[in-house]
Amino acid sequence: MSILPVLTAAKILKALLHGGFVIVRQVGSHVQLKHPRDSRILVTVAKHGADLTRKSLANILKQAKLTTNEFLKLLR
Repeated sequence: MSILPVLTAAKILKALLHGGFVIVRQVGSHVQLKHPRDSRILVTVAKHGADLTRKSLANILKQAKLTTNEFLKLLR
């Protein structure tokens, strides 16, 4: 069983923004975020109405170069 929760895109975006990421653009329902200290880190979050799967969240964390524990701390 994975410790990654099933979350909405809004909650994921809120956590990433809390972690220092900044929204740089939005194309349709996809939001792109960049980390201000490392401009090479670019994260894309699909902002749809349904919950994102654990696999999608794992891919977002991989793009953001965040560990699961780091992300879970940002959710609090």
